[in-house]
Amino acid sequence: MTKMSSIAAGAQRPVPFWRNVRVLRVLSQIVFIILVVIILGTLFLNMKRGLESRGLWGGFGFLKLEAGFDIGEGIAYDLSDSYARAFLVGAVNTLRVTIVGIALATVLGLVTGIARLSSNWLVNKIASVYIESIRNTPLLVQLYVWYFAVIMKLPRIKESLVLPGPVFISNRAVALPWPVPSTSFRAWVPYLIAALVVAGTIGVIRAREQRRIGRPPFSGLWMVLAFIGIAALGWFLSPKPLFIVSVPSLKGLNYQGGVILTPEFTALLVGLVVYTGAFIAEVVRAGIQSVSRGQIEAARALGLSEGLILRLVVLPQALRVIIPPLTSQYLNLAKNSSLAIAVGYPDLFNVAGTIFNQTGRAVQVIVLIMGSYLSISLFTSLLMNIYNRRVQLVER
Repeated sequence: MTKMSSIAAGAQRPVPFWRNVRVLRVLSQIVFIILVVIILGTLFLNMKRGLESRGLWGGFGFLKLEAGFDIGEGIAYDLSDSYARAFLVGAVNTLRVTIVGIALATVLGLVTGIARLSSNWLVNKIASVYIESIRNTPLLVQLYVWYFAVIMKLPRIKESLVLPGPVFISNRAVALPWPVPSTSFRAWVPYLIAALVVAGTIGVIRAREQRRIGRPPFSGLWMVLAFIGIAALGWFLSPKPLFIVSVPSLKGLNYQGGVILTPEFTALLVGLVVYTGAFIAEVVRAGIQSVSRGQIEAARALGLSEGLILRLVVLPQALRVIIPPLTSQYLNLAKNSSLAIAVGYPDLFNVAGTIFNQTGRAVQVIVLIMGSYLSISLFTSLLMNIYNRRVQLVER
């Protein structure tokens, strides 16, 4: 009996912390973090001492100084504005080309990816040649070709190509018609706000309904219909016109009216869209081919046309595979926009480079550049992850 009691007492005795596997795992992680902090702190102090010895350590106060250099395009800016304003102009220019490029590259990639799987020999081969040639050529080379070999070789402004619209194309700019809100537009704004509120309320209600019944409630469809319905009602009840189309015209040596796209912006946008669209096309092709063949055959057995099969059966299931790599392509497009310096477009990286050359604040400028691109990438990833969760939820 005494022997059994001693064995039980030994079994209940706590394990010393230096032999506890869970404690050792936590301690090892704490030690690793401490070492990383020490190393990073040492490197930072060395950098700070080196910059102070050269008189280059002073925080970000230089952003309040007068910039004194010109920026070719962007939001309102003057030579007397600060470096912070100049950096903001570059950031907005980067966002412009990124947002428009993502939208156009998505459309191009979707169409090309579907064409890559077409049974039509000519359509299939054209898509294949485009994808393989663009994906295997450096983007920097493509930007040079678009800018110097294509856009700069267009007719001079006095001999502009005029397309229906009218659309003017020359080596100085591309001028497009553009709708501009009129004075009556304010009467339509309350209807748009009400449409957003109602659409959001429907989304919340339908999401609760989904959790209750355990089935997809098609909330997106109802939200879109509610928004369009209320906005259309406001359109008919508001005084006209709500928009005035600004039509470009050639006056002297420049265009007036409409929206003017500079050669630099056009070359960068076309290059990014064509390049990223080829990669998106392969992502779309892989997503479509991941859908079970039985799903397509079952849809055909129900009498659905090829277009309905693609829209209602194939693409909704392929999105589960398409969205994650598509997010990576969007991030690549945003980061590849830094090559704008090759064609002279004043983007974030280009303007920041000028600020660095004038101030010599290398570390601070690099931190601003990294923080800006990181913010754009994280926000893009956030939106795509939200959409990815929605797609996954609908498919359950």
